[in-house]
Amino acid sequence: MASLTPRVVLAHEGGLVTLDGESGEVVHEEELEGFLRLNNAGDGQHVMVTHGDAFEVYNSGIDAQGHGDHFHYYESTPGLSDITFEAPHAGHVVMHNGLTTLFADGDGSIQTFTSEHLKDGQPRTETTSTETAHHGVALKLVDGSLLTTQGTEEERDTVQVLAGDDGADVAAETNDCFGVHGEAAAAPNENGDVVVLGCEDGPVIYRDGEFHKVEAESEYQRTGNLAGSEDSPIVLGDLKTDAEAEFERPTEVALINSLTDELDTVELGSSYWFRSLARGPEGEALVLTYDGELNVIDEETGEITAEIPAIEAWEENEEWQQPGPILKTSGSLAYVTDAENQQLVVIDLEAGEVVNEVDLEVTPVEMAVVDGHAEAPEHAAGSGHDH
Repeated sequence: MASLTPRVVLAHEGGLVTLDGESGEVVHEEELEGFLRLNNAGDGQHVMVTHGDAFEVYNSGIDAQGHGDHFHYYESTPGLSDITFEAPHAGHVVMHNGLTTLFADGDGSIQTFTSEHLKDGQPRTETTSTETAHHGVALKLVDGSLLTTQGTEEERDTVQVLAGDDGADVAAETNDCFGVHGEAAAAPNENGDVVVLGCEDGPVIYRDGEFHKVEAESEYQRTGNLAGSEDSPIVLGDLKTDAEAEFERPTEVALINSLTDELDTVELGSSYWFRSLARGPEGEALVLTYDGELNVIDEETGEITAEIPAIEAWEENEEWQQPGPILKTSGSLAYVTDAENQQLVVIDLEAGEVVNEVDLEVTPVEMAVVDGHAEAPEHAAGSGHDH
């Protein structure tokens, strides 16, 4: 094959449906009961299906294998594989440096494997666990140490970096991340990984072997959902500032500079939700707002450079499990689901316009987009980017 087109995997009440990302043609349907969450698995071919107390692995059917300075492209039959990772109350999936890490909220267990090994069947995993069960997140750093949250069901404010052969050495720690939730890797610097974590009192940043606090402008400033780009030192985050609100609908987003420990805000004039955030091919920040527009933000200046009409105006449901618009990207294309009208809208970010509208037979609840290429490939320790 000369090339591949992306595959769009949608979860809905009753199963999964996979579309050709260019034509919108349905290439596979899978029946599966229960509430299904989707995350890219890391190898560009597979999708992690979070299903109760397990992560199941779905094969999208496309694979780009590198050979020197070029790729060979392959297609296979899509569908659920026989690869499963048991995980009580399965939670976060993190791809970083050629590895995929799974976190189980029910027992604090952490499983890490080489992303590409999914192509060969059930991969060998490195397993450990946190001190107590909690809604957490973890990822392996380039030097082999493990960055993980610590906490309980009632309270989470600690992030650690664990080193040593048995992972017992605390190489770095912060207790200054109240309500820690979510992470995003930014561009590495000359000393290795740079990781931003969301907190309810300003983010924390792991850089140069230490944690750095981003000072919040108010006592409550929550950044729980983050979108990073390993080609940019800036991380996009949601921003909530009303601790008393029963259901806050913010109109500002955060741009977190992982090198200077500063947070700038961008006023969008319309609200959004946690599935509204993404990054473009040049690191630009993307936010889908209630007015149906895809906002393109220069992540360095905070300037809104484009407002692309995408779907009809919408509003977030108070139950987050209910269907609502989702934003994902692949290369220069942005994919937006319109749950209300059962459509998938494809936007060319370079042209700044909608290039396809696909009518769906299902109402999408979650979406993953893969293009055959590894999403977070391995990079060498200390390989900083020149910005």
